[in-house]
Amino acid sequence: MKNYKANREGFYSGIKNFWPDLYGEEYALFDVATIDQGEAETIRLCTNRVGRIFFKVSELLRNIQRDTLSELGYPVETLNFIRLKTLNVESVIARLDLIKTESTYKCIEINSDTPTFVKELFSVNGSVASQFGFRNPNEGMEDQLARAVRIAVAAAANWLEEIEPYVVFTAHEDNVEDRNTVLYLQDLYGLPSRFIPLDKLRIIPGTGLYDQTGRKIDILYRQTFPIESLIMDEDELGNKIGMWLLELVKTKKLAIINPPSAFLLQNKAVQAVIWGLHEDNDPFFTKEEHDWINEYFLPTYLEAEPFLTKQVPFVKKPIFGREGDTVEIYSSTGKLIMEEKHKNYNDVPAIYQQYIELPTVIYNSEKGKQKGHVLTGSFLVNGKSSALGYRVGGQITNNLSCFLPVGLS
Repeated sequence: MKNYKANREGFYSGIKNFWPDLYGEEYALFDVATIDQGEAETIRLCTNRVGRIFFKVSELLRNIQRDTLSELGYPVETLNFIRLKTLNVESVIARLDLIKTESTYKCIEINSDTPTFVKELFSVNGSVASQFGFRNPNEGMEDQLARAVRIAVAAAANWLEEIEPYVVFTAHEDNVEDRNTVLYLQDLYGLPSRFIPLDKLRIIPGTGLYDQTGRKIDILYRQTFPIESLIMDEDELGNKIGMWLLELVKTKKLAIINPPSAFLLQNKAVQAVIWGLHEDNDPFFTKEEHDWINEYFLPTYLEAEPFLTKQVPFVKKPIFGREGDTVEIYSSTGKLIMEEKHKNYNDVPAIYQQYIELPTVIYNSEKGKQKGHVLTGSFLVNGKSSALGYRVGGQITNNLSCFLPVGLS
């Protein structure tokens, strides 16, 4: 074990602006899980098809009545905002969470608004795979990501009709994961821009967003700052600065990336909409798309009743929850059998989704050989499948789960 610890520390100390440990615990494992090329292609095919379903349904959601959007749990403050289509693509960088089954993969959710796990899969994974003598399943994906960021910024500038926009990347400065994820994207962008921490930004309502020197910002790249947090944001005087910021976007005084449409898809109730249309065999989806939903999606509802009636185990999760927070697993009789100890989303509406077991893997860690549950993360970049990788942890994947690099066997 001493060797593992020393080798791990030696290796990760050579990777700049990374966070191999989080919350005082080992995060990035110094080990590799192997998959073959066929498996990687299966994940990418699933990702492309699931992405097409999500992106198609977003057009439907943008055009339904406000009351229906409210019933789906969208905060009333966001209802005009989420109807905006500022870019051609619904989300620039989105991550699907997939569970491998015996015959396919099931999508349990999409993080379309503020996905993390970016630097790990697009950059670090390849370095670890190479160290262990394996090829990187994400070869070439970093270039795809860099192009996507540049295209998104150019499209946002076009939406604003700005020829030389002032581009600012932002995050909470004291969050090592958020800050370094955003700095990584800024580095990939490679064109003139600045990183400014969230607390240094200044807003004049109805006029604009400004940096510390008073320069007006045109494009705000907010990779890790969720809209549902932003709408609650107030300054020390109680001013609703988050709402002011959304108003700037609505009046074209500011563009944000990910765009407003990414928040439209972030709501887990979207999966209940998709499943409802599928169960009704609705012609909104083609025959082929219905087949995809049947293969890659799980039954998802806005109430537990369908599972209780059929006596099927299910998961209850908040529509805007993150990192497993407030997730509960129920047996086929409706008995609570497992729950996440963090309960920050108790006041948020929930969805109910069929429960399936996560597969397990044995991996090396500072605590010795461990057995963990595997959740596959697979990125959609400008709507196309991209980098993939593993997080390992408990039955509920939370912020203490570890990054397990993947190599091609």
